[in-house]
Amino acid sequence: MSILENRYASPEMRSVWSSKNKIIMERELWLEVLTFQANHGFSIAREILEDYRRVVEIVDLESIASREQILRHDVKARLDEFNSLAGHDFMHLGMTSRDLTENIEAWQIRASLELIRKKSIAFLSRLSIQANKFSTLPMVARTHNVPAQVTTLGKRFATISEESLIAFRRLNELITTYPMRGIKGAVGTSQDMIEFLERDVDLLDKQIAKRLNFTEILDSTGQIAPRSLDLNIISVLVQISAAPTNFALLIRLMASLGLAREGFGKNQVGSSAMPHKINSRLSERICGFMNVLRGHLTMVSGLAGDQWNEGDVSDSVVRRVVFPDAFFVLDGLLDTSIHVIDEMVVDEVEIQRELKRYLPLLASSQIMSSAIRKGMPRQTAYLKIQSAARSVTDTSGAEILLSILAQDSEFPLDQAELESILMNPMVFTGNARAQVKRICDRISQVEMEYPEARNYNPSTVL
Repeated sequence: MSILENRYASPEMRSVWSSKNKIIMERELWLEVLTFQANHGFSIAREILEDYRRVVEIVDLESIASREQILRHDVKARLDEFNSLAGHDFMHLGMTSRDLTENIEAWQIRASLELIRKKSIAFLSRLSIQANKFSTLPMVARTHNVPAQVTTLGKRFATISEESLIAFRRLNELITTYPMRGIKGAVGTSQDMIEFLERDVDLLDKQIAKRLNFTEILDSTGQIAPRSLDLNIISVLVQISAAPTNFALLIRLMASLGLAREGFGKNQVGSSAMPHKINSRLSERICGFMNVLRGHLTMVSGLAGDQWNEGDVSDSVVRRVVFPDAFFVLDGLLDTSIHVIDEMVVDEVEIQRELKRYLPLLASSQIMSSAIRKGMPRQTAYLKIQSAARSVTDTSGAEILLSILAQDSEFPLDQAELESILMNPMVFTGNARAQVKRICDRISQVEMEYPEARNYNPSTVL
């Protein structure tokens, strides 16, 4: 068990990728194929099929591992174990190893994508609540991480939500269109399976697709499916993780200014050396998860466009690492992100204090517009406000800007007029409130389509 699986992945995701469950799914696929063969031309006693069915869920991982040590072939080891338990040797007729592994891995991938979809919706739902809650809380907006204009905290959350919605749409499309390889044989022609069937071999693919709940089947593939499919999957996982990672980075940046922080448990330890500290440890973990995913994307990109003839196994070790670990990473990332949203603390007083300190500077465009309307040339107004702004320091406070301008006999606005411009900070937030509403409405549509997902609660996050 990897550190990602053991420490960060949820029980649901671990179940999808557990060795025992994979072996059971492989045996069910083997049995599905043999049953189809028995119904379409291959003579086999029904008692033999029943003998296999009785032992499908009897999985001895140590016995299988011992067989692999001798055979040096993982699929053959699992096949011999299944045949031994049933007391027959009829499985895997007309099949190659990839007929088994590629289809079951496709099922695992799609099941994992569906779980990621549920958690993505939960992330969106939680963030939508916060966007609504703080849609009228004005705050300092930063570009280049420097105070720029005024936004709202709800608008910040809505911006991240829209990025997540875009990724969610791509994820949904992938789930719908992701294809199963099918039973294509050693080089993709299905020739080996044709020997055991009186019917069109394509009917078998349709039967397997129905069993595994796939709507798309590859028509022409070699022994292995195109590895560009793997690249598509991992790139979607990276895109899904981008919005939660931006959210985590936002919490880290706001925490550094005392504007927000992660929740803190009653007995939690922030720092072993500094008792006062509340670190953004989970948000930092989320950003770390993203770096791990980027590494997986680099690995899997090396497989795309490196497919020799009908196939080889040079991709095997990479895929054993990438799948399932990439899903464990994103699973943990989303659970952690939801946990941070649920427990985060916003310091509205400090947000308002910071806004008051910077507001005269942030309203410089509006002050300039007012001066222009009073007859001052634009460039003259710009230069005077710029000169006054350069006198402002963190210690003097931005309010000195108003005093400097009011005392300038050439500037057309007096102190009272300047102060009146700053009376309602929400005036400077532009279309932010409407933008928040539109994003939250879109999220509501997703929630209605997947009502069970909005109430998802993650397992304990360490």
